[in-house]
Amino acid sequence: MRNFLLLLVCGWIMQQASASGQQTELYELRVYLNNTPEKQSVVSDYLKSSLVPALHRMGIKRVGVFKPVKGDDYSMFLLVPFQNAEQFVNLRSNLENDKKYQESAKDYFDQPLKNPAFKRIESRLLKAFRGMPEIETSELSEKKLPRVFELRLYESHTEDHARRKVHMFDNGEIQLMRDVQMGPVFFAETIAGSDAPNLVYMLSAANRDQHAEHWKAFLAHPEWDRMKNLEQYKDTVSKIQNWFLVPTKYSDL
Repeated sequence: MRNFLLLLVCGWIMQQASASGQQTELYELRVYLNNTPEKQSVVSDYLKSSLVPALHRMGIKRVGVFKPVKGDDYSMFLLVPFQNAEQFVNLRSNLENDKKYQESAKDYFDQPLKNPAFKRIESRLLKAFRGMPEIETSELSEKKLPRVFELRLYESHTEDHARRKVHMFDNGEIQLMRDVQMGPVFFAETIAGSDAPNLVYMLSAANRDQHAEHWKAFLAHPEWDRMKNLEQYKDTVSKIQNWFLVPTKYSDL
């Protein structure tokens, strides 16, 4: 049933991409929920030694792996980009057929019932915006320099308001974020997942202070003042959630 539903969703996505004439990436944003540093370490070791190398062998690059800055949050955040729906749908079967992956992940899979590696996994399927159709890596990521990321989730109270907020990003807001050096990584709408309708995006900077300065420049910019007062964008966001994250040493981002 799960694979059937995924095929339906992904078939719809491919139809939309074909109709628009533009290919945009798909993302799985996965959060391994945990409440102890020991279990966070188990998941991180699995991602480092098993899953991320397997994804690379499949030709999936620019995989992001992050830990929360917040000291009492021991979750792990994983961002996986897919070039097309077929690549996403076939991920599980490809992992099942990858002997190196199966061997290296044995300790992770052998965690006992009463003491599993994680509490739960939250997962959402995302479709990149037209205005930023694929993940972009910064010089900080390419050189593995110190960096921080902000992951933001905007909920909307109707599907149409969510559509209008995406339109706002595609028609000026993304470019403004580039102009004030906010280091956009990706922008995407949630196709399948909780909190719908919503969109998710990620920004980057060398540190929290620099990131705060970028936000200050954005909010003070006359173009933002113009856009936010347009009638078509009124009340497009009903709730905002955000997480500050740092990359693991083995993250591609």
